[in-house]
Amino acid sequence: MSSSNSMNSSIIQQNLSLLSLGTLCKSLAILGLVLFLFYTFLFKALHYQPSDLLSTIKQKWPTSSPISINDPPTNISHIVFSIAGSMNTWKYKKPYNEAWWRPNMTRGYLFLDRAPTQEFQPWPSTSPPFRVNEDLNILRIYPRLVPSVQVQVRMLRRIMETFKLGDKDVRWYVMADDDTVLFVDNLVEVLAKYNHSKFYYIGSSSEFIPSNGGLSFEMAFGGAGFALSYPLVEVLATQLDDCIERYVHVDFSDFMLHLCLADLGVSLTHEKGFHQIDLRSDISGFLSAHPPSPFLSLHHIDTIDPIFPSMNRFESINHLMKAAKVDQSRLLQQTICHYRPSNWSFSISWGYSVNVYENIFPQSLLRRPLETFRPWWGNARPSVYMFNTRWTSNDSCEAPHVFFLDSVEHYTQGDQIVTTYFRASPRGLPGCSLTGNHSADAITKIQVFSPARMRMEARGRDCCDIVSTANTSVAEVKYRTCMKDEGRSRHCNISGALDTLKRTIGPLVVFDTPEQSEFLNLKVIFDTPEQSELLESPGAQFPKDSLSNAEEKTFRHFLVLS
Repeated sequence: MSSSNSMNSSIIQQNLSLLSLGTLCKSLAILGLVLFLFYTFLFKALHYQPSDLLSTIKQKWPTSSPISINDPPTNISHIVFSIAGSMNTWKYKKPYNEAWWRPNMTRGYLFLDRAPTQEFQPWPSTSPPFRVNEDLNILRIYPRLVPSVQVQVRMLRRIMETFKLGDKDVRWYVMADDDTVLFVDNLVEVLAKYNHSKFYYIGSSSEFIPSNGGLSFEMAFGGAGFALSYPLVEVLATQLDDCIERYVHVDFSDFMLHLCLADLGVSLTHEKGFHQIDLRSDISGFLSAHPPSPFLSLHHIDTIDPIFPSMNRFESINHLMKAAKVDQSRLLQQTICHYRPSNWSFSISWGYSVNVYENIFPQSLLRRPLETFRPWWGNARPSVYMFNTRWTSNDSCEAPHVFFLDSVEHYTQGDQIVTTYFRASPRGLPGCSLTGNHSADAITKIQVFSPARMRMEARGRDCCDIVSTANTSVAEVKYRTCMKDEGRSRHCNISGALDTLKRTIGPLVVFDTPEQSEFLNLKVIFDTPEQSELLESPGAQFPKDSLSNAEEKTFRHFLVLS
C-alpha cells in the first residue's frame, strides 16, 4: 500500500514537471508571437523615425478626432441632396429649387409621387434630376396606411431610395423639401467640421415652441433640411421599413425618422442655421438679427410675406441669392456699430438689411429680433418662440430706420465687396429727443464695405466703423477685424436702454432681490454726454442718492453685462 502510494506520488510529480515545462514553452511561444506582431504592427511604417512613434499609434488606433488626417476636406462633391416633391405643386416650387441648385456641381435627386407630365418635358438641367418614389404596395403594412400617412411614408423612404441609387464617394445626405432654399457653400463648411465616418444626424428644431412640444425638441424638422452621415444612412436603409411598420401610427415623416434614429441610439446635433420658419407674415425682424451661425436654409416661403418689399416671393429669393453667390459666409450675419457724434446705432444683417436707431443701444438688446412676425398659430403672448424677441415700437428713440439690400458689387480697388441698401419707406417719426434730436431721416442709402478675400469664420464676427454720414444722404460703413475685447457696450444712453428693456422684455426680467426688481422703475436721464461715461469716469455726476446700494450694484452689473 505504501509502495503503491509512493509510486503514484512519483508519477504525479513527473506529470507536473512535464506540465509545467509544456506550459512554460507555450507561454514563451505566445509571448514571442505577441512581441513579434507588436513590433511589426508599430514599426512597419515606411521611413519610420523614432519621433514618429506617437503619430504611428494614432494612425493605427484612431481617436475621436473630428476628421481623419487621410481624408481630403469635405467639398460639394461629397454631398448628395434628396428633395421631397410632388407633381401637383412642382410648377410653383420649381423656382425655389433652381435658385440654389448648381448644374454639374450639386449631386442629388428630386423625388416625385408620379412621373412628370409632358408639360415638364424635356426635364431641364437647371432643376435636380427627378426620380419617382417606389410603389408603397410593396410594403406589408400598406393596407393600414391612410392617405395622409402614405405621403409621410413616401417622404421618409426616399432616404433609403436615395441610398440605393449607389452614388460613389458620398459623405453626407442632405434631406429637404421642394419649398426649401439651401445655401450650399455654408452647408459644405458646416458639414466639413464633423467626422463623416461616424453616425451624425444634424438639423434644427422649430422656431415655434408648440411645434417642438407637440413632436420633439430633439427632432430635426424636415422642411428646414437636415444632414445624415453616410454610415448612418447605410445602417438606416436596412432597417427603415421595419421602423415604419413599428411607428405606422405616426403622422409626420420627420418625427418618424427621429424615433427610428433614437432606437439606433443616435441623437440630434443642433445647427441653428437650418430654419423651418414656423412663423407668419413679415419675418424681416427675424432675418435682421440672425443668430451667429452660418445661414443654411429657409423654408415655408409661401406662408410668409416676401422678404424684400416691392418684390414677389420668387424675386425676393433670387435677390437674396445675389448676395449669397458673392459671400455666403457673411450672409445674414449681424454686425453692430455706433456713430457717437449723432448717438446712432447701426445693426447690419449682411446681404439683407440695415437698421439705424437714433440711440446708442447695447449689442445684447439689438441681437434680439424685432417681433415683426406672427406665430405659426395662436397668440404670441406669452412668448411662444425658441428665442428672445423685442416688441416693435412707435417711440422715435426705439423704432429703427429700415434699409434693404439693393445691389452687390465687387470693387477691385481695395478688393472689397460693396453691398448697397436703400430706405424701405419713411419712418414718419420725429427725432429722438433723449439723444439730441439727431434725426437720421436724411439718410437714403447705406453702403457697406467688406473684404472680398476673407471669409467669415463660422460663429465668428466682424466689427465695423461708420466713416461717413455728416450732411450727406449716404452713410458708409466699413468692416474690419475686431480688436481684443471689443464689443463691450460703453457710453450707452442708460435711460433709453432701460426704458427699451422694460418695454421689450417686460415680465421676463428677474432680479435676485425685491429691491433690485424695483430698479427698472427709475428713470435716469443724463444731461450731458460726459455723464453717460459713468462706468469709466468715477467723478461723473450721477443721482446716486436716488439708489440704494443694492440697486446701484444691479445698475452697474447690468451695464457691464450689456
